[in-house]
Amino acid sequence: MTFAPSSSSPHSEPVDRKRGRNRPLRRMRSAKIVATIGPASAGGERLRALFDAGVDVFRLNFSHGTHEEHRARFAEIRQVEADTGRPIGILADLQGPKLRLGNFAGGRAEIVAGAHFRLDLDKHPGDQNRAPLPHPEVFEALHPGTDLLLDDGKVRLRVVTCGPDFADTEIMVGGTLSDHKGVNVPGVVLGISAMTDKDRADLSFALQQGADWVALSFVQRPEDVAEGRKLIGNAAGLLVKLEKPAAIQRLDEIIDLSDALMVARGDLGVEMPPEDVPSVQKQVIHACRLAGKPVIVATQMLESMITAPTPTRAEASDVATAVYEGADGVMLSAETAVGQYPIEAVAMMDRIAKRVQADPLYFANLDAGRMRPEHTDRDAISAAACQVAETIGAAAIVSFTSSGATALRAARERPAAPILAVTPHLGTARRLALLWGAHCVHLADIKNFNDMVQKAVLVAHREEIAGPGQRVVITAGVPFGTPGSTNILRIAWVER
Repeated sequence: MTFAPSSSSPHSEPVDRKRGRNRPLRRMRSAKIVATIGPASAGGERLRALFDAGVDVFRLNFSHGTHEEHRARFAEIRQVEADTGRPIGILADLQGPKLRLGNFAGGRAEIVAGAHFRLDLDKHPGDQNRAPLPHPEVFEALHPGTDLLLDDGKVRLRVVTCGPDFADTEIMVGGTLSDHKGVNVPGVVLGISAMTDKDRADLSFALQQGADWVALSFVQRPEDVAEGRKLIGNAAGLLVKLEKPAAIQRLDEIIDLSDALMVARGDLGVEMPPEDVPSVQKQVIHACRLAGKPVIVATQMLESMITAPTPTRAEASDVATAVYEGADGVMLSAETAVGQYPIEAVAMMDRIAKRVQADPLYFANLDAGRMRPEHTDRDAISAAACQVAETIGAAAIVSFTSSGATALRAARERPAAPILAVTPHLGTARRLALLWGAHCVHLADIKNFNDMVQKAVLVAHREEIAGPGQRVVITAGVPFGTPGSTNILRIAWVER
């Protein structure tokens, strides 16, 4: 995976707030926190409070809001970044195609289990016997016996007969349907692109604003990822949201084409049995770690904190489980977008992640699942650096990286020592804000080998990662600034 350099202006160097600017802010945890911006979290002061509480990456959900509103959020986040002196990642989450019913006469209808119900392309308002479904591609993919889930699975239909413009179904689970409720077709690959015209317009806007990551929704097959890659190029990291069971069936191919993944458990839980979701989560985390690519666990992590100041014990355990499994990030959605306690939710997630990392079993479990390095110079150096750091009790592994690839391989090892990722490209630093264990610093180009060692020691001390008398393990590549050239390992002392 290669991150394209950003064209943004140089990153301000953090210093003491008492002198008018900010001290370094180091997270005392390896797992990262992604928070969704919405009405409850918009505004510069609110975003700064969320960042101080522990947010590493802000998610802009393009299913909601106008471009002007999102433009304001971009500017506010970059202002927080400038004020704090810390690289902050921005994730632009594209809506993807949404399958929805049409309108109902009177706005709603009650349908009863055991009765028959028709879906068709007729635009006339629906009733208790039928409803418009303006998606011909759905009818093309149906066959007798196919299940249809409406309104996040609250209503379930089973296809009895179907044609190119209709489906007659039996109501398996009844309920109330209203205008524009969502439709899911589990177990069926639909002939729909993951990118709509709206997504293309949103993508163009997000890249113009400097999004660091772009999330693709409704991915069913590798071809969907390839389409996104063609449009994004290296302008941003490409993150695939795993929402469809069909994508899990081709997980390795999708991982290979993407830069990061998200386990979107809410949508997965609609289209597959809930008892299958935990094992899928574990499978995806393991596969992403094997590939050395970041993975986020998302949806309903602290759901009760939308309306309550504290989570349930089960929710706290859910977050902890994702951290124990080695996820790079855990995400808050409605909790920070529309919840009553957005800052408290971030602070709670931060405390849970720190508490897990304080458990001796945390690194023991990660070490037990350590992956064999691939047969490359970069992996050999990264694996050796982690071993050396553990043997000598180093305060940090300093990874000089241009594209971000060296830091990614170091994080794949899940070392106990923090990874200080130093890069001349601000765009790389921002994208690595999502990476497990990485504390990112944007620094000017290194002149030579001795300059590299000196700056590694100074930055480690300045960022309060290594103190006088401690050692750091440094990895870099010569010639400097050449992506994929990691070939040097050096131990250095922080002078007293």
